[in-house]
Amino acid sequence: MTVSWAAYRRARRRSRQAWVLLAALGLSVLALAVWFFTAGQFAAAEPAVEGPSQAPVFDGTWMKPVSPVYAVPQGSARGALEGLTVKGRAPKNNYQREAFGQAWLDVDRNGCDTRNDILRRDLISVGFVEGSRCRVASGTIVEPYTGKALDFRRGPESSKDLQIDHVVALGDAWQKGAQDLTPQQRQSLANDPLNLIAADGPANQQKSAGDAATWLPKNKNIRCHYVARQISVKASYGLWVTQPEKDAMKRVLDSCPDQPTITAG
Repeated sequence: MTVSWAAYRRARRRSRQAWVLLAALGLSVLALAVWFFTAGQFAAAEPAVEGPSQAPVFDGTWMKPVSPVYAVPQGSARGALEGLTVKGRAPKNNYQREAFGQAWLDVDRNGCDTRNDILRRDLISVGFVEGSRCRVASGTIVEPYTGKALDFRRGPESSKDLQIDHVVALGDAWQKGAQDLTPQQRQSLANDPLNLIAADGPANQQKSAGDAATWLPKNKNIRCHYVARQISVKASYGLWVTQPEKDAMKRVLDSCPDQPTITAG
């Protein structure tokens, strides 16, 4: 009789354990079903977006080159990175955008301001404002930082969806050597096509004044070009990098050791 009671208790314990396992399995199935019918089916159906692996730099048919402080070093971006000075950030408390001149000047004197020059360079099927050969009114782009296709339409609200990004942010440049440049050289840095890319507005806002250690494009295909472009800009304007920034750049370039520097003009 004692053996039978012990067997009965063991059976009840196993039964409870089985029910617990079944309940956990049921909850997992339910959670999976909820995920699938809310977001999962769309994630499963949506193919991975592959963005461009480079961005335009210069169009000599209507743009004129901006004179940097130094010529961009020829050869690998890794080699140019090793040539950059490494040290900490300078103070930013005295930074003002005006130190780089008025925004979007016609620095290359081709008759069009820099913002419209970059829109014209980067967009496809460009349309101009009626009566103007400079003011870009519309166009399309496979945006390099996100890989998304975007339509640009000039307007008080829509224009901000596509912004012009300084590849080396001016706030970052100010803390890494630009304070020692002349006003004319800073103006060139702010308007140099090498340092400018038409980019998704939210992505540009997220980047802010970040360097490679704090922000990289979501589109991984563009990262080698993007980092090489930052290195090229910093080399041509005598700017330095911090150690975390250099480490981040090296990690990106590990995947593309033959990536060359980028030149404009």
